Amino acid sequence: MPESLRILVDQNVPLSIARWLGKTKPEWDVEHTSELGLGGASDEEVYARAQETESVILTFDEDFADQRSFPVSEHHGVIRLRVWPTTPEETKHALQRLFDEVPEADLDGSLVVVGRTKIRIRSP
Repeated sequence: MPESLRILVDQNVPLSIARWLGKTKPEWDVEHTSELGLGGASDEEVYARAQETESVILTFDEDFADQRSFPVSEHHGVIRLRVWPTTPEETKHALQRLFDEVPEADLDGSLVVVGRTKIRIRSP
């Protein structure tokens, strides 16, 4: 696993969450698609950037959980947030549960679906 986990925050996750994540996990390298000129980018463009930078994608987009399009064995990781409502408060709560329950090493290369009450992990 890389020295520091790299996170690419998808455009459907507020920039405020990316900034909160950077403060909460200062050892992680957190980037938001809007800061990289990827606002409005397709899933494939976001995925390509994540592959180039060996980043885990943080997203609300269920398409990234589709194993036919984005097989677990072929990417650096996807954290798919499945919380409702998708407010910053609910999102932070879901991410805090993730930090509390899942070792960082388990995020690298895995598909992690963070639901309202449970977390599912599909490892490579």
